[in-house]
Amino acid sequence: MSSAPLASAGQLSIWTDVDPEHELDFNRWYDREHMQERMSIPGFRTGRRFRSIVSCPRPYLALYDTDSVQIFRSNAYRQAFAKQTDWSQRSFGRMRDTQRRVGELTVEVGRVEGGALALFVIKDDSPMLDHIKAGLQAVVSRDHIVRASLLCTDVALSAPLSATATPAQADRVAMIEATDAASAFDAASSLASQLPAEQVGSVFVFQMMMRLGN
Repeated sequence: MSSAPLASAGQLSIWTDVDPEHELDFNRWYDREHMQERMSIPGFRTGRRFRSIVSCPRPYLALYDTDSVQIFRSNAYRQAFAKQTDWSQRSFGRMRDTQRRVGELTVEVGRVEGGALALFVIKDDSPMLDHIKAGLQAVVSRDHIVRASLLCTDVALSAPLSATATPAQADRVAMIEATDAASAFDAASSLASQLPAEQVGSVFVFQMMMRLGN
């Protein structure tokens, strides 16, 4: 039996706004084509979509969990990323202020997925990252909290979807999932408040729209 440690799960995060004129078609594209295409790539475990329930500059969030970050270096993924459908090309062009992140889940506690998710972005050079990791490990002991994770952005793998999009930064995204939005928001806000303001972004909370996978 191998004693090698298990690889951390990988994750693709697409956090975006969309032109309201095309919002219905954008959601139809996700519902009927895009998520199914991504989930057909070997190594993709689950795909989920969320919509913000608070004021947010990017109200839509899609998360794809994979067996490892190496999936995003595979030929199957590169081919899928390079060969986009016409519908995908139109939809990418309608996204606004998109943040695309690919990386490892360096913290992943709790196997249950929550219907509500709260997140905040942390600067990669924050001296309190170990403190945040410990906080995420512990937060699942709170009532209604079912999962906590930390995405470490791999800049080289996080190419933007269009030439006009802002390039990815070396950062982390802390995510807390719960059975209700208030619990997710309160837990994330409590953890984020322990960081200096210049190291952490605002807390946003989302409701799950759909899920595909095992």
